[in-house]
Amino acid sequence: MDANRSEYYKWKQRQISKPDWIKRRENNLKIIQEVHNKHKSHGYRWISAFLKEKYGLILKPNYVHVCCKYAGIKSEAPRIKYRKPKEEKLGFPNLICGNWNATRPYEVIVSDMTVFYYKGIRYELTLYLDTFNNEIVSYGLSSREGDPRTYHEGLKKVIKLIKKEQTDQVTILHTDQGSVYSSRSYNELLNNINMKHSMSRAGTPTDNPIMESINGWIKDEMFYDFDLKHCDDINKFIKEYIHWFNYERPAYALQYKTPYQYKHDMGY
Repeated sequence: MDANRSEYYKWKQRQISKPDWIKRRENNLKIIQEVHNKHKSHGYRWISAFLKEKYGLILKPNYVHVCCKYAGIKSEAPRIKYRKPKEEKLGFPNLICGNWNATRPYEVIVSDMTVFYYKGIRYELTLYLDTFNNEIVSYGLSSREGDPRTYHEGLKKVIKLIKKEQTDQVTILHTDQGSVYSSRSYNELLNNINMKHSMSRAGTPTDNPIMESINGWIKDEMFYDFDLKHCDDINKFIKEYIHWFNYERPAYALQYKTPYQYKHDMGY
């Protein structure tokens, strides 16, 4: 053997006269193993509570966990993760098919969600845009991942605006096939208004090119032109940016008019 003689005798002596904490651990392991052998479906927290109740032996759950890990003791019961039941997913055809030439306000509304980070927090911004004049007519903002309220609240604002116009003409709402857009609860909001839901084909972002391009411009402008990362109030910032987008930002697609100017010049 290559072991040093003095180290060997030290090791041998330790085996003969073990420290008290090792002796305690070995005794505790025997009891824990006995409980596990009789109750194999339970984990370390239950074993800790059982030892206290049955034997008056107080071993903290974390200590029992370390002992179980040291001895390779694991619960043998299958762990079934709870999964929240998903909403029924609804599908709708693409009613646009590349024809984005809206002739009046609220003829075609497009929507999409984009993600950005502000002070280390992930935000989701859901926009609703009128393709007639590229005006952002509604939006929702949340720091909670997957928050459906940004979609629902934004759509409710759009519906309120359409009802204010008192028009009976059909409005097409075009979105992708995201889980919220395709949920029953979201589409039930369209029951009492003359609005048809149109969807992009699965995995085809080019079916919603206006929102895809605007999402990129918006984030560039917010961070580079308006210095989003140094703002103090994110909600106020987004509100003021969207007002600037609609009333002060010239757009190439509108002959360098703002959305508001274009809509006014077209007689609306």
